[in-house]
Order: sequence, then C-alpha cells, then structure tokens
Amino acid sequence: MIDIKKLREDPEFFRRATEAKNRDAQIVDEVLVLDEKKREHLQKVEILRAERNKLGKEGIERGKQIKIDLNRLEADLSIIDEDLKCALWKLPNPALPEVPIGKDENGNIEIKKVGDVPKFDFPVKAHYELGESLDLIDTERASKVSGTRFRYIKNEGALIEMALVNLGLKTLVQKGFTPILPSEMIKKDVMAALGYDNYGFDNTYCLDEEGTCLIPTAEHAIAPYFMNEVLGEEDLPKRFVGYSGAFRKESGSYGKDTKGMFRVHFFTKLEMVSFVKPEDSEKEHQFLVSIEEELMQKLKLPYHVIRTCTGDLGDPAAAKFDIEAWFPSENKFS
Repeated sequence: MIDIKKLREDPEFFRRATEAKNRDAQIVDEVLVLDEKKREHLQKVEILRAERNKLGKEGIERGKQIKIDLNRLEADLSIIDEDLKCALWKLPNPALPEVPIGKDENGNIEIKKVGDVPKFDFPVKAHYELGESLDLIDTERASKVSGTRFRYIKNEGALIEMALVNLGLKTLVQKGFTPILPSEMIKKDVMAALGYDNYGFDNTYCLDEEGTCLIPTAEHAIAPYFMNEVLGEEDLPKRFVGYSGAFRKESGSYGKDTKGMFRVHFFTKLEMVSFVKPEDSEKEHQFLVSIEEELMQKLKLPYHVIRTCTGDLGDPAAAKFDIEAWFPSENKFS
C-alpha cells in the first residue's frame, strides 16, 4: 500500500506513475479527498474527546450530547477509513525511474541476447504436435478430464520436468537459498494484501466458501511467510526457492496459445523469493536475474533478456526482467 504521507507530499508523481501503469490517475485525487475527510473527522473527534475529559459533574447534559456526536462521527470515520483503504489499494506501486514507459508488452525492450539461434533443414513442428507425436504430452485426454487449457505430461516429458526442477533446486541450494514447499492455498485477505488483485480477482481461482485462493505462483505463499513479524537487519538477507503448482484463470487471453502448454490453467514452477533491506533490493534483483541466466546457459539454450515496460509490469512490481528462450516452432523468443 502506498505511503499516504508520500502521496500528500508529491501527488503529481503518483499521478504520472499511475498513468504509466495504465491505471486511471483520478484515483490519486479520490485518495486525497478521502484523506482530507478522514483528518477533518479525526480533528473533530479529538476536540470532542478532549472536551469530554474536562467535563465535571455539572456537565452531564453536555456529556450526553458529546456522546451522541462522538458516536456519529466515529461511525462516519470508520466508513471513510475503509473507503480510503480501498482507494489506496487501487494505487499501483510506482515503477523505478529507469523502467521504460509503455502501454503493453510491445513496449518491452530487449537488453541482451545470448547464444546462437538454431537453424534446421527440416520443417519444425508446433511444440504440441511434436510432444504428442512423441507421447510426451496429451492435451486431448486432459480436455476430457479437466477441460480446455490443461495437459498431461508423460514419459520422458515428466522426467525432463523433474530433472529441470532438480537442476534449479541444486543450483539455488548451493547458493544459500532455503528450499521450501509452500501451501498452494492461502487466505483471500492475504492474497489481496499482496497487491495483485487490487481491481478484483478475475485471474485468481478463489474458494469463496473457504475464504481462500489457489496461488498463481509460489511467490504468493512465500512473500507473506513472515507476515506480522519483524525481521532485524542482522537476519537479512533471507532467500527461498519454492516449488509449487501455479493456478491461473488466464482471463482475457481467449484465442491466444490455446493449444499445447502455454497459457494453461495449471503448471508447476520454481520461484526465487528474497527478503532484503530496501536499499539492497535493486542489487538483489540483478542477482536473481544472473541466476536465471546461469541456468539458461547450463541448459545451452539461446535466450534474450527483456526489460518490462510500465504497462506490462503489474500493480505491485517496481521493475521486472523477463528471460525468454528461443522457440523454434514460433520462430521467436518466448
């Protein structure tokens, strides 16, 4: 959640930052109006409480009126405070100054390319056609059992996935990361506090009767691991590598990559999560990116690194780098 004091000091900065992430900057003004109302009500409440505390026995009638006024003001204050919190949650975290401004993924910038793109002297099949012909994936039976955008991974495909997980775990544990298998279901209010669902849970599977959500990535369960606890500087950094399932509705992606293993509703992945001092966050980010590159190089896969623009960042992120491998059947990095 944005620090209200910083927003008061420089609202124009937050207007620009909000627009850069394709959110309506009007929400900044709504926050400021609600903040002003809250402070006005707080002042009135404090004045009445101070007057009540000074009343003697002769002030019984005035005390009764103060009680009535306080009850009304405190009820109004509670509503205003809740509205203010809701408005603040809709403000995205500003991107770092060096992040390129852009509306969507088309505004992302390639900053590095590593490895030689392979050339084949035979037609390259689509990944799902190749996988199905080798009996590595089965989307047809998965659709019968689970619906569209699901898959079975079989035979060597399953073994390859486990081998990749083991490679990642071994590499990261050697670098001091703590391996962790998080819960794949977390409380809805915890999910909301992470800032990914500020405008609704359209892309998150939620079990309303349980008040819980299925995680889209291990990060969502690891980030709140120390919630309501205080870590001392001497405890940092703390680094985790989590392995979990990832559940995603993929709302808004109708017609995109509907066959095969992309934009599916469930997959498994490793996730790196670090807890560091704020002033060390950018350095830590670069450290994590370097590990991703190390893994790509161990696999001898050609890849490129892109810097994500503001419009493709997501509300909580201040910066993001994506590493994409060469995708022969698409003839592009993906």
